[in-house]
Amino acid sequence: MHKYLKSIGFTNLDQKSELDKLLADVRDHYDRKKIVENEDHHLFAEISKEYGYDCGITVCGEYDEDENFQMEYYFPYFSGSQITSYEEIVVERHAGKESYAGACDDMRVGISLIFYLLNAGDYMNVRQNGMLRELQTSLTLSGLAASGTILLPVSKNVEQKEADKKLSQQRNSLIAAARNGDEDAMESLTMEDIDMYTMISRRIQHEDVYTIVDSYFMPYGIECDQYNLMGEITDCNTTVNSQTGEKLYQLGLMSNDIPLDICINEKDLLGSPEVGRRFKGVIWLQGMINF
Repeated sequence: MHKYLKSIGFTNLDQKSELDKLLADVRDHYDRKKIVENEDHHLFAEISKEYGYDCGITVCGEYDEDENFQMEYYFPYFSGSQITSYEEIVVERHAGKESYAGACDDMRVGISLIFYLLNAGDYMNVRQNGMLRELQTSLTLSGLAASGTILLPVSKNVEQKEADKKLSQQRNSLIAAARNGDEDAMESLTMEDIDMYTMISRRIQHEDVYTIVDSYFMPYGIECDQYNLMGEITDCNTTVNSQTGEKLYQLGLMSNDIPLDICINEKDLLGSPEVGRRFKGVIWLQGMINF
């Protein structure tokens, strides 16, 4: 049973027979279907059904010689609405199945953001037509959270917010220069990190860590597309799973200047989400390349 099915409202799905019935419903009453001929000249099919606003289940597999669909795997999804990045994206196929992972080096985070590709059919179609290098694309990141906590915001005035924004822009410029081999930029970043470590070591003795760090975005665990993040809530909406009636929160976040949307079951969220407050939790990062 997929760990993040409960994130889109299927908390009480316990039996394999219940799951089979749900996947048959996706296959027979789908909202979207994409069929692409893959490199082995097999017909790859991507079948999706929504059970809430922008969230649902995708079933993937192949059609055999008798045009019967053979399911290979499935996954729950939530497609966000914000443009996260315009940086270059690298896509690689998973070893065990016809699914794909994407990676994007975004200077605002300082690490490669690795995500599960939601629109594999679109990617395969563009790749088959030899159009990948010609396209200027953007990336929309989203996430499913199995649990999360709402935190109060750090109190800042307008001047502090503007100063933080300016410092962030300067740091991004230094990172860009360092990536191009600028030794002065590398030295400046090293000194910044030393100063930050000194400041945190001093303040942590009499302040809570969440008053010092207002957002973060870092890898979590062994799986490469799991992230522990904290970010400011910029948008807060609710939807209801059409089959189970469970309430879901869909939150727009700004974490390390990275905009993305997450979906979480109301039962798994501790606290009341509101714009301006912060969300903290572990997410399964998903991405859609906007071809």
